[in-house]
Amino acid sequence: MVPMILPVAVLPAAAPWLDLIALAVFAASGALAAAKRAQTLVTLAFFALVTGVGGGTVRDLLIGAPVFWVHDARAAAVCLGVALVIWTTPERWWRGAALDWFDAVGLAAYAVYGAAKALNYGVPPVPAALMGVITACVGGIIRDVLAGEPSILMRPELYVTAAALAAAAYVALERLGMPPAWAAVAAASAGFTLRAAAMRFHWGLPAYRGRR
Repeated sequence: MVPMILPVAVLPAAAPWLDLIALAVFAASGALAAAKRAQTLVTLAFFALVTGVGGGTVRDLLIGAPVFWVHDARAAAVCLGVALVIWTTPERWWRGAALDWFDAVGLAAYAVYGAAKALNYGVPPVPAALMGVITACVGGIIRDVLAGEPSILMRPELYVTAAALAAAAYVALERLGMPPAWAAVAAASAGFTLRAAAMRFHWGLPAYRGRR
């Protein structure tokens, strides 16, 4: 996981904590999806867990890595803790766009993290970039399906596209010889910028018109 503003020198030490912060953001989006439907604490916890770890789980299974949250108890604890916090706090605390902006940071950073992990496991560049997209987006897709909402894949907004930009940029810069820490900062910044602009200006991809 990479920060947007921390000096590159502290990236390796900060990476595990930044990973957990992004995990908490995604878990919160899952718990909130259940909370908006007046569900039980168990449902909030389940939504938080599958949203938080879903993408990373699929990535690890595909690249042959140990599933990260099975071997690191902090990941599940963060997801369940987030669900408990949302369950015990007023709904008004979670209104507004703040969570969307945190999600934008997490999306870009998680895409870079997933691509970097895939490269470290010997995955070729193109599949490695796709692993970054999977890491960042699959949890949200699972959340939407469980909540009965249109999946992020079925919406024109630039969400998956921002993750793809971050992951592909990291792979390209790293393959071109840029130090991984610098590549991570540049790629995550590019993904976040695209997602932020899409949120601010309501950018979206054009729909297929071939049948008209």
